[in-house]
Amino acid sequence: MLVMGRLVTRLERLTVIDDIADRARTLVRAATRSQRVRDVLHGVWLGHPLHPALVQAPLGAWMSAAVLDVLPGQQAAATTLVAVGNASAVPAAMAGANDWASLSREQRRVGLVHAAANTVALTLYGVSLAARLRGRHTVGRRLGYLGLTVAGASAYLGGHLSYALGAGVNQTVPSLWLMRGTWQRVGDVDEFSEGQPTVRKLGETPVLVYREDDRFTVMLERCAHHNGPLGDGKIVEIDGWPCVVCPWHGSTFRLSDGLVVHGPAANDQITLRTRVVDGRLEASPV
Repeated sequence: MLVMGRLVTRLERLTVIDDIADRARTLVRAATRSQRVRDVLHGVWLGHPLHPALVQAPLGAWMSAAVLDVLPGQQAAATTLVAVGNASAVPAAMAGANDWASLSREQRRVGLVHAAANTVALTLYGVSLAARLRGRHTVGRRLGYLGLTVAGASAYLGGHLSYALGAGVNQTVPSLWLMRGTWQRVGDVDEFSEGQPTVRKLGETPVLVYREDDRFTVMLERCAHHNGPLGDGKIVEIDGWPCVVCPWHGSTFRLSDGLVVHGPAANDQITLRTRVVDGRLEASPV
């Protein structure tokens, strides 16, 4: 596994594929011009990224087919599972490509190879399905096992993207754990103007304070998607609600409660509990 780790680290620094990645990113953006389509593929409606959920279908079907391939009399069932895996891989790939287009350059390098490996795996399974439908089940099985091997290697890269490079995870959660679990003073109530977000710090954690009449929202100021500074974002109104747009990748959050309105972030922005004591605004993470 140390060898695999070194190889992936080199892949992160492989600048030679940046031109290909940039062109592919342009194509993905052109294919998903609608913000509504992007939000659906990001998983905004689901509350977390959609791609990891969708990949369970093709991988599960292909692995099940691999098990049935070693059992006698299961050729028809294995063929059906391969077909299901191939069909379900398409929406999974669409969601993955949409997420990939909003990643950082280092992440996109790994993600490009991840996508290429998945394409090879799907091609192998496509040829495997064609062979099975023609009655050439021995060839179909061999191609299926080869495809599963490639898909497994690609899954390793996908795991590296999430767990080592932080792609698709809520980037603000670690900041929440660093805060003390007690009420902390944010500032005097009179310091905050209505409708004008203000950045303050609770310890080392920056927060965004928004006032509407006598109601206050205190949310973590770094964007859940990639830690972009929401304090530098523009304020827009969507469906009658004031929202803040991250200046880095355009993730949009409702200021009243942190609800994610537009991706690429799929998670709501974390908000803190608030209270007013003797003219002072206080906030607590729990």
